[in-house]
Amino acid sequence: MVTSALIHLIVPLMTPLGSLFVLGICLTGNSVIVHDNEELRKAVRDLKPGDAIKIAPGEYAGGLHIEGLKDVTIEGLDPKNPPHLQGGANALHASRCENLTLRHLRISGQTGNGLNLDDGGNFDKPVTGLLIEDVAISDVGPKGNHDGIKCSGLDRLTIRDCKLKGWGGQGIDMVGCHDSRVTGCRFEGKNGFSASAAVQTKGGSSRITIERCIFLRAGERPLNIGGSTGLTLFRPSGAKYEAKDIVVKNCTIEGSSCAAAFVGVDGAEFVDNTILYPEKWIFRILQETNADGFPPCRNVLIQSNKIVFRRSQVNVEINVGGGTEPKSFRFVQNRWFAEDKPAASKPNLTSVEQNGVYGQNPR
Repeated sequence: MVTSALIHLIVPLMTPLGSLFVLGICLTGNSVIVHDNEELRKAVRDLKPGDAIKIAPGEYAGGLHIEGLKDVTIEGLDPKNPPHLQGGANALHASRCENLTLRHLRISGQTGNGLNLDDGGNFDKPVTGLLIEDVAISDVGPKGNHDGIKCSGLDRLTIRDCKLKGWGGQGIDMVGCHDSRVTGCRFEGKNGFSASAAVQTKGGSSRITIERCIFLRAGERPLNIGGSTGLTLFRPSGAKYEAKDIVVKNCTIEGSSCAAAFVGVDGAEFVDNTILYPEKWIFRILQETNADGFPPCRNVLIQSNKIVFRRSQVNVEINVGGGTEPKSFRFVQNRWFAEDKPAASKPNLTSVEQNGVYGQNPR
């Protein structure tokens, strides 16, 4: 007895050379190559769990939507010449799509968010295993709360080797995300775009690592560790912290009003980073969620960072807001250098630093 899979394998071999494209699809299994908008939209409508869409180089319209799918891949066919998804409220809205992979794509010109990835409003059942890799996102917004990548209720999310330039709200906004990683990404602000942050972790987010990233004038708060979230939007429901156990390491942050803001966070590490020329403060310690049961912003380790600043710009190193515990912040072995006034390099910190180095150029 000949199976249907074998029939699919044999028939194209007996047809003209042009039918070999069909053979390629059958051999890869639930994978389709698309070349224009019509083909892309049909492929998206026909997606089933385990399928892959490979998008040929070219221009495509945004506004795609998928929901409730598992193990799906949408990627550019040629990583060196990625397809360009232009416009739409979102380039792609993916709701409750576990183990989704998006890679080798270029996205721009959305009025809502570049990518919108969420749990479909099922706050206590996070979506797991998403990978966003080698995606370039630009010109989203330009003004208002419009994010490059909006992530809500996602666990074990990886965002790797992506580039974001020009957005209205946050480059990457994580609301109630856990056990996730942002690695090797580049964030660059752009004139005319009202960027508030490059990476924000809030709404009950925990165990997030941000590493080996570059931030160039990337919003008012390039790193907003914590934030301000409506109480009905926390994931899991009832979480009593904006963010917890957040790690920022081996990053370079240049420009912006500050390098990082810690906002209602209950435990974080900021280690082995390079800070260059913040424009007003170096760090901010803030509390924006003051509901019952929420602890003050506290328990942050700031260690082994290289910090180069100018006294003509920075008079107050740490901006401390009310309702926080600034003395719980620990400073260890940081190198502080006021480039325009080396003798005035030693900062006024919220606790006594251990083994800090002051006035020596760390570069």
